[in-house]
Amino acid sequence: SNYPNPFYPATIIEYQIPKDSFVNLIVYNSLGQVVAKLVNQNQTSGGYSVKFDDSNLPSGVYMYKLKANEFSLTKKMILAK
Repeated sequence: SNYPNPFYPATIIEYQIPKDSFVNLIVYNSLGQVVAKLVNQNQTSGGYSVKFDDSNLPSGVYMYKLKANEFSLTKKMILAK
């Protein structure tokens, strides 16, 4: 999950992976367009945190999608200026 949510200008996305995996963490706007690629690499098992700081984006609802091998998770976050 991410905190704080709503956020401005930054939020921290935390996640854990149970086994070594190729991880993608991508942020999308409400139109489904990619606004940030935060992670795109192999990672060992364990806990991670990634800072998403994009104060040049407009206020609104954004989604982040985490994929690690066969696992996939999508969550909503709100940028409020």
